[in-house]
Amino acid sequence: MHAKIRLPSSGHNTPSPPASPLRSPRLRHPRSAKSSAARFALGVSNRSFAQRLAWIVLSLLLRRQGIFLFAPLLYISGMLFYMGTVSFDVVPDAIKPRRAPGSVYRSPELYAKLRHEMDADNSTTDAMSTIWKHAKGGDWKPCINKFSGGLPESNGYIYVEANGGLNQQRTSICNAVAVAGYLNATLVIPNFHFHSIWRDPSKFNEIYDEEFFVKTLENDVRVVDTVPGYLMERFDRNLTNVFNFRIKAWSPVQFYRDTVLPRLLEERFIRISPFANRLSFDVPPEVQRLRCLANYEALRFSSPLLTMGETLVSRMKERSANNGGKYISVHLRFEEDMVAFSCCVYDGGAKERDDMIAARERGWKGKFTKPGRVLRPGANRVNGKCPLTPLEVGLMLRGMGFDKSTSIFLASGRIYDSERHMAPLLEMFPLLQTKEMLASPEELAPFKNYSSRMAAIDYTVCLHSEVFVTTQGGNFPHFLLGHRRYLFNGHSKTIRPDKRKLAVYFDNPKIGWKTFKRHMLSMRAHSDSKGIELKRPNDSIYSFPCPNCMCRANKTEDSRTTTP
Repeated sequence: MHAKIRLPSSGHNTPSPPASPLRSPRLRHPRSAKSSAARFALGVSNRSFAQRLAWIVLSLLLRRQGIFLFAPLLYISGMLFYMGTVSFDVVPDAIKPRRAPGSVYRSPELYAKLRHEMDADNSTTDAMSTIWKHAKGGDWKPCINKFSGGLPESNGYIYVEANGGLNQQRTSICNAVAVAGYLNATLVIPNFHFHSIWRDPSKFNEIYDEEFFVKTLENDVRVVDTVPGYLMERFDRNLTNVFNFRIKAWSPVQFYRDTVLPRLLEERFIRISPFANRLSFDVPPEVQRLRCLANYEALRFSSPLLTMGETLVSRMKERSANNGGKYISVHLRFEEDMVAFSCCVYDGGAKERDDMIAARERGWKGKFTKPGRVLRPGANRVNGKCPLTPLEVGLMLRGMGFDKSTSIFLASGRIYDSERHMAPLLEMFPLLQTKEMLASPEELAPFKNYSSRMAAIDYTVCLHSEVFVTTQGGNFPHFLLGHRRYLFNGHSKTIRPDKRKLAVYFDNPKIGWKTFKRHMLSMRAHSDSKGIELKRPNDSIYSFPCPNCMCRANKTEDSRTTTP
């Protein structure tokens, strides 16, 4: 027998759904609540205090679900509380960022580790006689055409001021010859601008052989010592009244034709100051020829400087008799101003830091202390911008196969903290010489207080060495690179180390001698393979004389034909 059901008012005969359970705790069966509480108490009593506390908190959260709305606020509050109780002055080692390899000066540690193995290594072959494999049988020879006919009437006089040190002035001279020849102008012997850093008041004829310079260029460019008096009277015999062109760096030769030439024709005498780097590297072949002629043929050091330089070359060869008269020359830039300008940090501690701050302020007042200026010595070292120390040069050369019997000529100014920094280099190469060691004080006296004259002596000794090592950029090594190519059949015979790689090797005290030596020999081989390079766009003929100033040996005779 079925129970009666109430039909819905809609007339459908489907059964009604069961009633929803009552959710209010007040309407629950009292015995059921007591039973649950008893079971909860029994379960909690068998747990540890931590478990009971966690169970109670969880139960409250489940019973009051609205509390989850405050969870983000609770989380943030907890983090702020934690941050307030932790000191960030001392960061745990586990989360400290790793420094970049090569960012710290640790070369003394490496030297101490490798020294015994390095001295015990007897596997070194005769590096001096085997270093230049690509230089043998070189097929490039100097071939600069010279005019033999007369010159047309001059369009006027050009006077330039050559600024900078020895080789920056050399750039100005060669560019001035090229511009004067291109504009068919007469060049007045360039004036050397006195600079507060180099502090050398030398005149042109005290650095270069002026008579030889004029004679070599006589069929290509007119060169005079002074401007005619009648022309100077137009300007009240005052150079400051002469129109001065302020020309942008690396200006194309067309600028001189379109802008300078009309004014030259009008005034008949113009000034260009300053003049360093005021002509583009890429110019027509005829203008490039004049540059080659000036740099490689016309510019010869004055007789006193040339004699002193050749005397030191002879003495270096005498001291290198065990290597057939061959020696290495090293251009080392570790003077105080160079170290200060690089903003690199070495191992001199507080004294070094104070010395560098004082040197930067003395030489470049305010440049390095401007608001927002940040010095990054580690980044500079990783990027290969730090000057190599004497110790690092010694390690590199020993790794390249040169032993203690190698004669070295060191071209440098006054080394910073020289007694400490030079000691390890002299231990590795006891036959090392400088111009001060090769010549007596009396012999050097006429040049001693003139930086450009002393640099000219270094230049001559480096020019005639079997190996030239450059350790830092600058005009000195760039000019030597090209001049040595011009002398040695197109091969520079120059070691140009990769300082970025060196920084990593020197910052690795775990490296072994065999591994280190392998890397150095590879670097030496790379310099050999790059010895002969042709000039590319935007390269300088002062570093890359091929093919503008040199030609293939089998074509030399054809290229030496003179232009009527």
